[in-house]
Amino acid sequence: MDMKALLLATHANMLGTLDGLVAKAANHAKSAELLGARLADDMHPLSTQIRFLANMPGEALERLGLIRFTSREDDPQTYEEAHAIIAEARALVEDAARFDFPDETAPLAMNLPNGMTFDLTAQEYVRDWALAQFYFHTVAAYAILRQAGLEVGKADYVPHMFKYLREPAA
Repeated sequence: MDMKALLLATHANMLGTLDGLVAKAANHAKSAELLGARLADDMHPLSTQIRFLANMPGEALERLGLIRFTSREDDPQTYEEAHAIIAEARALVEDAARFDFPDETAPLAMNLPNGMTFDLTAQEYVRDWALAQFYFHTVAAYAILRQAGLEVGKADYVPHMFKYLREPAA
């Protein structure tokens, strides 16, 4: 699978996961406190995890030289807002299928806000940073909800797998 297919499929699948997790959080007895819930004091709350995940597809597409993107700076304050920014990210991912991605060996300088710069190829960036960071924040969101007592499991984390489910033999 080439990096374009891998990046876009992963973003599409896991944004679907995030949207499902947000729906479960909104319908939970503790919903009022969950957007502010966090795993540890030094970690970001659920609302920030959602913002990070909604920004990441656009940030990746910009780093790959495909679009101009401005990251959202404010966390969602409601579940409706969370669903809306996830929907925007999903639409961006769907639209990105029309782009011609750079060659996988193209050099890419990744500058981080803390002043660090990494020199990678486009493929290394997608594999070692874009996807790794995306999964990290998806797992953080999932773990926050599990820790808060939501009944979520593997089926909630990989709901996209059900499209591959074989029908049972008659």
